[in-house]
Amino acid sequence: MGEAFAGPATLNLHKEIDPKSDIVGVAHHGDKLAITGQRRRWYKVRTPKGVTGWTEDGELLDTGQMNRLKGLAKDTAGLPSQGAATAFDALNVHTEPNRLSASFLQVKEGDKFDVIAHRVLTKAPLPKRELVPARPKLVSPKKAKKTSGVQPPPRPAAPALPTDWVALSKERSRIPEEELAPLAKEDWTLIRTQNGESGWVLTSRVYMSIPDEVAQYAEGHRITSYFSLGVTQDGDKKKDTWLWTTADTLGEDHDFDGYRIFSWNARRHRYETTYIQRRERGYFPVVVKGSSFSVCLETPAGTRVRKELSLDGHTVHLTGTRPCDEALFEETGQTQAHIEIHQTPAQTGVWDSVKRRVKRLFGK
Repeated sequence: MGEAFAGPATLNLHKEIDPKSDIVGVAHHGDKLAITGQRRRWYKVRTPKGVTGWTEDGELLDTGQMNRLKGLAKDTAGLPSQGAATAFDALNVHTEPNRLSASFLQVKEGDKFDVIAHRVLTKAPLPKRELVPARPKLVSPKKAKKTSGVQPPPRPAAPALPTDWVALSKERSRIPEEELAPLAKEDWTLIRTQNGESGWVLTSRVYMSIPDEVAQYAEGHRITSYFSLGVTQDGDKKKDTWLWTTADTLGEDHDFDGYRIFSWNARRHRYETTYIQRRERGYFPVVVKGSSFSVCLETPAGTRVRKELSLDGHTVHLTGTRPCDEALFEETGQTQAHIEIHQTPAQTGVWDSVKRRVKRLFGK
């Protein structure tokens, strides 16, 4: 009837349409499965080894989803890491930034992975897929209508316009968008594992692995990325000079709202702030080369500019500004726009549906 791919790392195939029924076979992530039957949201599939069993719709990927997942790993391979992170317990990695998407990988507690990108999306159902091609509709030959030879009666005259037709034609008042209840959003992070696999995890489960002696200065903010700009020698110890970006809360439509440099004071044996910028709207990736770095920031006019800065001792110099896409393409071969739109097809959330419905009812 069709074909699909196993979504989870391990996919159990059941004897009957019941998750509690006996397991008759196992498929693994990426296995190509032949669909031989369908009942509601359950599919009967056959593995490459010939084992047949039932599985739920959400456990399968269509060809488009599988191709996007492979492309995601390929494209993120050349993107700069925004810092190593870890999780305090097992972390499910999803094929798309959606809780309903298949979890094809699980990061173990304490395992390190790279943070690549960040997205905030409205909760929405997964886009429709076509695991089984729609059957063509059978068109039955039309039967000739029997005529009695009697002509139909003439069409009646159109009714007259109502007396208040001018008032009825005026545009109705619209419901202000701010009065509509906001929809729930979720904060997602794109990660790259040590094996080069890429996928999406909930940002709230991610903890950046910057040393505690620096992280203690976060002042309640969430560290979103961090980098070493060099090393200071203090006796027999080596201390990194750290650059980090932070955000106030989860759910913001930008990646950070401030960045800061910490340098080690060898005389006082402690970290001190060398440079700090607040109240910004910044976007990944932050690019670091030695003691130089660049950040993509939103201007008051709404455009994005990449500021290039250099750390010289304890002084930070602005060395230039360029459009974010242009500078990033020279560094990675990819543009900001490509990174933002890649992987996930356009999702039509409930909020978009509500706005369209309001426009239809009350005008533009």
